[in-house]
Amino acid sequence: MNAVVVLNKPKGFTSQDTVTKVKKILKVKKAGHAGTLDPMATGILIVCINEATKITPFLMELEKEYVFKAKFGISTDTYDAEGKIVRVVEDFKLEREQVESILEEFTGEIMQIPPMYSAVKVGGKPLHELARKGVEIERKPKKVIIHSIKIESFEPPFVTFRVVCSKGTYVRSLCHDIGEKLRIGAHIVELTRTRIGEFRVEESIELEELKSLISNNLDSSAFSFQPKKCIFSIDQALYFLPSVTMQDYIIPRFLNGNPVKIPSGIVPAGWVKVKDTRGKILGIGYGNGVIIKPERIIWEEV
Repeated sequence: MNAVVVLNKPKGFTSQDTVTKVKKILKVKKAGHAGTLDPMATGILIVCINEATKITPFLMELEKEYVFKAKFGISTDTYDAEGKIVRVVEDFKLEREQVESILEEFTGEIMQIPPMYSAVKVGGKPLHELARKGVEIERKPKKVIIHSIKIESFEPPFVTFRVVCSKGTYVRSLCHDIGEKLRIGAHIVELTRTRIGEFRVEESIELEELKSLISNNLDSSAFSFQPKKCIFSIDQALYFLPSVTMQDYIIPRFLNGNPVKIPSGIVPAGWVKVKDTRGKILGIGYGNGVIIKPERIIWEEV
């Protein structure tokens, strides 16, 4: 089973815990996820099975959408409701127009400092391990892109936002920084990843539902790819990449890791899916207009 599962991660589970559960349900040895979600968060977690683990870097590049509820007036060390309260501001007045006016400063390319409670590694150690020991170190700001951020509901001290952003964006940091800009502090109380690329939470599958579907399909290798448009083949999951068909006589060269010139015409520049004449995906290559260089070879695609 080489597939991509679009899962609705339950609250309280780490991303790796969730992957482990999927492996157990599907009875597979190899699986990984394409982008971490905090334990307190819910929503889309893309889990790649077997050969599909080779495409996780491409899925991680996709645009993300989140909905988060912020509570203003209280700051925590983790920037969310599971952390220790470090600051309380009382008797503040918060106007919708006031919040909307500063959102422009958090749109476009912005610099973010990763929170101490994060998986970012410094000297080989995740920051959250240092944070739990009471150690705080200087972190380098990183560039992320906030495509849009809008208010969904306004009920002070709670405000719900919908944000569309690039990979690597820390939504907890975004919430914290908005609170700091308003000088009253804020932290996240609810967080859901609602979309990754064209994969939407409405079409995702929950762990128990996945377990039920598999139990009704005794041979999981024959499991339908789209019971709810939530389980995809590698080819389907890479919907955003163009395809190039390779003739049989040059396929061995590609599979052996050698650059291949396509005699039939112009090759798209950038990443491409390489298929045989029967439509079976063979791998992912990088094209320069004439030649395709193999980057990921995919074996036994279903």
